[in-house]
Amino acid sequence: MVLVTVLSSFLAAAVEFVEAVTIVLAVGVTRQWRSALIGTLAAVGLLVLLVGAFGTAIALLVPIVVLRLVVGGFLLIYGLQWLTRAVLRAGGATARHDEAAIFEREVTALRDEPPVPPVGMDWISFTVAFKGVLLEGLEVAFIVVSFGASANLLGPAALGAGAAGFVVLVIAALVHRPLAQVPENGLKFAVGVMLTTFGTFWAGEGVGIEWPASDAAILALLAGYVAIALVGVAVVRARVPERRGHSAAAAESG
Repeated sequence: MVLVTVLSSFLAAAVEFVEAVTIVLAVGVTRQWRSALIGTLAAVGLLVLLVGAFGTAIALLVPIVVLRLVVGGFLLIYGLQWLTRAVLRAGGATARHDEAAIFEREVTALRDEPPVPPVGMDWISFTVAFKGVLLEGLEVAFIVVSFGASANLLGPAALGAGAAGFVVLVIAALVHRPLAQVPENGLKFAVGVMLTTFGTFWAGEGVGIEWPASDAAILALLAGYVAIALVGVAVVRARVPERRGHSAAAAESG
């Protein structure tokens, strides 16, 4: 369970940190690195405080049965959202996440802002970096607290997220450009399956289900959701050409 918790937190955090790094890079390249990095550190510090405070409070004050029911329900909903988007992207129904395009949009928007002050803090750089890292990081914090509190493994969950942040930052510092080559949709597919699996397992325990083979039932749930998701990708791929054909025919008749 410890390894699964660390891996789940690592993968989920990696996805969000890739998106956050794109924003910070756009700010640093376009405006001022110092203010962007200060904003990033401020957001990371706030996220660490939130995880520590809420994670500890939830683990200590909320009964484990209630916690697993509530957290399991949230993880199930959250995981299904991630998994649905990943299936639609893998099937070609929606466009894949493009970090390079996001980077260019951020750069274009930042160039329309007032010039960087010659001295002192550039509050536009600080605010954009802070907001971007905080918003992406809140999803990481939610997953870390949920996994950590429900499995009583807050430390390993935080460790996985921290490791992901370190790896993403090191790679971004080395390449100095958006991490467009990261298989983000594949990561979201994996995280969606994991969140959905654990959400189902913990919500089931919360309502009194006694899973066959105890924790080993997680593997069966995981395999089942992977199979369902792969079938979903196949169905979407089969329907996308059909839908495009209908659209083309409608355009010609119009």
